[in-house]
Amino acid sequence: MNAFTQWKMPLWLIAWLFYMPCTSAQEDDITAIKQTLSRVTDSMEYVDALNRLALISYEQSADTTFHYAVLARQMADRLHYQKGRADALNNLGVVFDIKGNPQLALKYYNDAHQIYNRIADTSNVVQTLMNIGGVYQQLERQNRAVEYMESALDLGHKLSHDSILSLVIYNYLLLFPDLANETETDRYLREAREIATRYNDARTLIALDHLAAQKRIDGGAREAGLAAWDSAINQAIEKRLYYVSMDMLIGIGDLVATDDASRAAGYYLRGLEIAENRNFLFYSKIMARRLFDLYTVHDEPREASRYSRLLVSLYDEQDRLDNTADIDYLDYAIKEQELERMVDRSRSQTFFLLLALLGCALAGGIILVIRRTLRVSRRLNARIVAQNLNLQETLAALEQSQAENSRMMGVVAHDLRNPIGAIGAAASMLLETDNLSKDERKILGLIGKSASDSLELVTSLLEVNKELVDMPKAPLDLDELLRYCVDLLRSKAVEKRQDITLHSQPVIIMGNREKLWRVTSNLIANAIKFSPPGERIDVLLDVQPGNVRVSVSDRGIGIPAHLRAKVFDMFTEAKRPGTDGEQPFGLGLAISKHIVEAHGGSIWFESEAEQGKGTTFFVELPR
Repeated sequence: MNAFTQWKMPLWLIAWLFYMPCTSAQEDDITAIKQTLSRVTDSMEYVDALNRLALISYEQSADTTFHYAVLARQMADRLHYQKGRADALNNLGVVFDIKGNPQLALKYYNDAHQIYNRIADTSNVVQTLMNIGGVYQQLERQNRAVEYMESALDLGHKLSHDSILSLVIYNYLLLFPDLANETETDRYLREAREIATRYNDARTLIALDHLAAQKRIDGGAREAGLAAWDSAINQAIEKRLYYVSMDMLIGIGDLVATDDASRAAGYYLRGLEIAENRNFLFYSKIMARRLFDLYTVHDEPREASRYSRLLVSLYDEQDRLDNTADIDYLDYAIKEQELERMVDRSRSQTFFLLLALLGCALAGGIILVIRRTLRVSRRLNARIVAQNLNLQETLAALEQSQAENSRMMGVVAHDLRNPIGAIGAAASMLLETDNLSKDERKILGLIGKSASDSLELVTSLLEVNKELVDMPKAPLDLDELLRYCVDLLRSKAVEKRQDITLHSQPVIIMGNREKLWRVTSNLIANAIKFSPPGERIDVLLDVQPGNVRVSVSDRGIGIPAHLRAKVFDMFTEAKRPGTDGEQPFGLGLAISKHIVEAHGGSIWFESEAEQGKGTTFFVELPR
């Protein structure tokens, strides 16, 4: 059939256009829409009307479709109306498809597809997937064509309103008949018929009849298939679907041309008559060329000459229309791409300009903030300098007052030691007398104890007021110091049936022996004081790189949580009587902290308030 094969509009596109209303209805719609355009006030509605005009004007002229699509797109861009823009791009894709430029058709279909995706217009997403698949099939890129068409099928099956699915199935079977076996093809045809029937879609049912006729012919039932094909053509013409009947007439004419020239000529003549009556110049040229080739092959020069002259007149008419239309489609596409690049460049420049302005504004704001901060800082600095001078004067007065207080405290404490010592000595001497009654011994014992406690308090007061900055330090064996303290206080522990254990090792540090002895003896004495009778007190010396750590652990009454923050305060509220009624002064731990920090060390504790958990004090000193 090579002699009769000429380029024609892609079958898949015919099928899609076939989905539009019939020709008579199109003409009525065109007239009605044009009449109502002047009354449309809503701009988006106007864009929709233009897109509708573009879609139903293709039979009259692709130029008309192009004209309305361009207007619709320009208005949609001004209104930022995405749906209207996508519809206009889709119509431009149809124009370039009809004009035989699949590359540009692919571009516009894809642009429309991207927008439909963004606005979640799923039905039109399916339609554009089908359109793109059809274009790839024209370009003989089979894998891509199948990929897009199968995507349209999959998504179409997910639609709640699936009227377009029957058309997708039709195109899938039309373009890729070899991908489905006979069983699958029958299933697809039944599904498409069920959907078309459900939506009362007579147009798609006719298309499916055409497909079924081709299937019969391919299956060997040629005459039955040709009869069914004839029936589909008659139904299309009866329903005024002239544009689709054109392709059916060409197809059946080409099919019978090799063995029944007269019958083929009848189909071509019928198509030519419809095309001339409907002003389908595109199809008039195809039908005239078919007739010319047919009569040339069968050596009928008179008839061939007749249709040769008709072809010349038709091409002259096409040239006249092209010159009148004055539309350069490629020039439009090129200029549009240039415009898009300019828009993108303008957007980038605008973005960077805004960014620069924002940076300038930010820099200006920062400068203002810095200037204001500098002014505030100058005022604050002036206040701080004045307050610093006042503080220095106050500090000097306080230091002088502290020095006077310390001197006075030293004098008072020193002067108290002698009489208190004398009282204690006198009470001890009187206790050695044999002829004292029990009550007298008790009173003298209390006097001696009070004198001893008073001497301890005076010693602590002297220690508190002593300056430790210039405290003399010398190498000392901390192991030997701990053993001395434990031996000295072991008798006091025995009185409460307590046991002191020492785990130590020789180590030399720089320190003041007298002060550190006071710290360790104070911690061990506290452990004895706050532990119940019969408990054990553990003293541990741990030698570490760069420092030594002394820990004193008891299993006594512990320190409640609400008192822990006040343990190292002078005359602290955290002081409590011991387990045997021993009275504290609240100075020992404060003095110990003072001494340890003067040695560059630290002191802390860990305690559990539960009975039997006890407290552990830690002293860490540099080596």
